[in-house]
Amino acid sequence: MPFEKNEDSVILKLPSGATAEILYYGATIISWKSPSQSGLGDDVEERLFVSKKSALDGSKPIRGGIPVVFPIFGPPVKPEHSKLGQHGFARSSVWHWDDVVMDTDTGVSIRLRLDPTPEIEAAFPHPFKLAYVVTLASHQLSTDLHVENPSSEQTLSFQALLHTYYAANASHVKISPLTNLTYINKVKGGIEEVETRDGVDVLQFTDAVYKNAPKEYLISCEGKTLKLKARELNDVVVWNPGAEAGSRIGDMEDGGWERYVCVEPGSASYFIDVAPGKHWIGGQTITVM
Repeated sequence: MPFEKNEDSVILKLPSGATAEILYYGATIISWKSPSQSGLGDDVEERLFVSKKSALDGSKPIRGGIPVVFPIFGPPVKPEHSKLGQHGFARSSVWHWDDVVMDTDTGVSIRLRLDPTPEIEAAFPHPFKLAYVVTLASHQLSTDLHVENPSSEQTLSFQALLHTYYAANASHVKISPLTNLTYINKVKGGIEEVETRDGVDVLQFTDAVYKNAPKEYLISCEGKTLKLKARELNDVVVWNPGAEAGSRIGDMEDGGWERYVCVEPGSASYFIDVAPGKHWIGGQTITVM
């Protein structure tokens, strides 16, 4: 069977050796292992970073993997969101099993769902329904967030982002093509700058929101490349805290900032509006090249 349901997670498995594990807590993918394109199944490697100090017991959001950010990115900026925590509630809520979408030897896809709870409604009193579809193929992982507005009167306004931590040597990784894009430099207090580098590195503290990005990116490191293709998510965030800021993150393993880069497709600089009775789907596909 290409998937295994456990008490706290779902594990997807394929004959090629590819696997993915999704926690019900936060619908966070905490592992994605895939062979190389030329491999014969004996070169399977972990593609995501999760801090060894991260709590996996549901006590706080996961430091690594692919947390789901909804309905805000970062701290609240609107008065109506003042009761929400950093990055919203999706990554710190328990999602529920919904269904198998696809089940074959070449690919497996499952769906989790999140509906409002009394705790969520107290902080975010807006009707919504969320579904999260995770699809594993031998050399590919896709994640799609489905947002439904069940209200007959109110527009649903939100931000969404897939906060992906890629396992990579931070001294060598580069992200492209981001040349000539305007980005919000959060390290410098949110000023806007224009990217001039052909390949963006994270050799120093980096927290940049690239606006109106091309939705297709290459993440290259030490001769290996992943291709990221985003859907309906117009921004991409590149983040690595570096040593000074990284050492102050309580659940970051020692030197962890040296072993990952975050490349996060999302709506980080704008809000998405979904009309009453309508729905929206945004996602990403990551391919081992």
